Amino acid sequence: MRTFSLLKGMPVYDHNGDLLGEVCDICIGKEGKVSDILLQAKGLIGKKFRLPINQVLSFGANAIMLSDNKGLSKYQEQDSEYTMHHTKPLLKKNALSEQGEQLGLLDDVYFLEEVGTIVGYELTDGFFSDIAQGKRIIRTPHPPKIGKDAIIVSVNKLRGGMNYDEMSELPKQRPR
Repeated sequence: MRTFSLLKGMPVYDHNGDLLGEVCDICIGKEGKVSDILLQAKGLIGKKFRLPINQVLSFGANAIMLSDNKGLSKYQEQDSEYTMHHTKPLLKKNALSEQGEQLGLLDDVYFLEEVGTIVGYELTDGFFSDIAQGKRIIRTPHPPKIGKDAIIVSVNKLRGGMNYDEMSELPKQRPR
């Protein structure tokens, strides 16, 4: 499982060891799957390229490897997809439950790199709240409904179904 924040800036190499660029964004379809990775090509102009996630040979700890670069194409926006930063950005978009509860602002996505399925959303309530209470991670069994102003997610009820069971928090640092 990966997060977008871990992929951002990661170098992408072809099978010959040639650097093709760095990850600058991901494309998310309406079905709630990561379909493509956006690369910022090396060079002065730095064109953006689309890399289908199924063309990736391996996601390493320090780089992404491709079997070949035939799947690369020049990036063009598509009406049916969203990105984290570029076209129709999802970053910092309101996340609501199906019951209308404000969950927070989208800060990151967790996805299975082999197939691109998004399995969770990291939400923030702001800098000070994140320090005091930690960020929340929403696990979702179904794709979100992405609207112009908000993302509607079905919250996976864990254990007892209480609010504190639904949203796991990142561990807080202990004061020294």
